[in-house]
Amino acid sequence: MDIDLLAKMVKEVVMDHDSLTLPGVGSFVAELVPASFADRGYTLLPPYRRLYFSPRQGDDTLLVDLYAKANGVSQADANRILTDFLSEMKEVLMVKKTIVFPGLGRLRATRENHFFFVADEDLDIYPAGFGLQPISLKTHEETQEEVAAAVATLAEILEPEPTQEPEPTPEPEPEPVLEIEPVSEPEPEPIPVEPEPEPEPIPEPEPEPTPTPVIPAVVEEVPEPKKKSWKALWITLAVLGIVLVVLVIGLVIVGRVAPEWLDSLLYSPEEFGILHP
Repeated sequence: MDIDLLAKMVKEVVMDHDSLTLPGVGSFVAELVPASFADRGYTLLPPYRRLYFSPRQGDDTLLVDLYAKANGVSQADANRILTDFLSEMKEVLMVKKTIVFPGLGRLRATRENHFFFVADEDLDIYPAGFGLQPISLKTHEETQEEVAAAVATLAEILEPEPTQEPEPTPEPEPEPVLEIEPVSEPEPEPIPVEPEPEPEPIPEPEPEPTPTPVIPAVVEEVPEPKKKSWKALWITLAVLGIVLVVLVIGLVIVGRVAPEWLDSLLYSPEEFGILHP
């Protein structure tokens, strides 16, 4: 019994069944993925079957039955041989963290020894989908000449047209104005004006002396230089150090109590769903 034979047996069983149990390790599960769109909706991908690993143990004996039938041994002997081999494989997987299943993919383990499977990109376990190919929904592919012509047309549209200066509008000629000669009126005779008596001079009052304002002296207070509080600085640094230590201790406790939360940070959503179904 070796890993190549186990990989061939697993692929043969999952071609006709949706799950296969590895005694003492877990189960391989084949899931049908419906057709989907890609390339922004311009390509229709055909349906296919996806293979992944689950840590849950099934109650089927498909692998044992296949080994017993292929090698001509009893069910008890086949179960014992497979159980011993899978037990050794599990120990190797926990140490090396990766075991390659030729033609299928890789069975891997995390630091906490949670197992998950990474299938090969060209793995095909869907016989009903034989011959199905992606369908492109694009009706016409433009050639380089068509693209160049479209770019040139777009450049002509975006190029600004030269602006034309407006022609000067001729100013209207002024209408002739009729000149009217002024009519001379007789000048009035001057009226004699009697001279007004001169006013007597009024003595100007003497100016009063202006009191000199008293400006109070202003004394500026010079602020005393502030003293640096080294004691407050040391207290702040000590508090920050205590908070950092508490955070580290809290992270260690969370890793012990809730490892699933740490797995959600270390692995992608798909791998996390495989580790914690």
